[in-house]
Amino acid sequence: MAWLFLFAAIILEIVASIQLKLSEGFTKVDYSIYTVILFVLSFICAAVAFKKIDLSLAYAMWSGLGTVGIVAAGIFLFDEPSSVPQLACTALIVLGVVGLNIYS
Repeated sequence: MAWLFLFAAIILEIVASIQLKLSEGFTKVDYSIYTVILFVLSFICAAVAFKKIDLSLAYAMWSGLGTVGIVAAGIFLFDEPSSVPQLACTALIVLGVVGLNIYS
């Protein structure tokens, strides 16, 4: 069950970050409200997951996979530029998370 909360925290963080971008510096009230609510929910889910999953592994997954998701969102939703080095570094984040899972 803790793993479900961790994955929920990751998804909520990604969606919250997208809302943060759409809030345009908290100038759009509706997106700003969504941002705050989603980040709070993400932290709650992460806190529940951290009770059962080792902190080092859970936090690495939360931050690493959240980063990968946000990079993908930037590229696909906001037409942000991407390059081979950027994608290679993103792949290294994924490899790091996989490695932590294998060796934890």
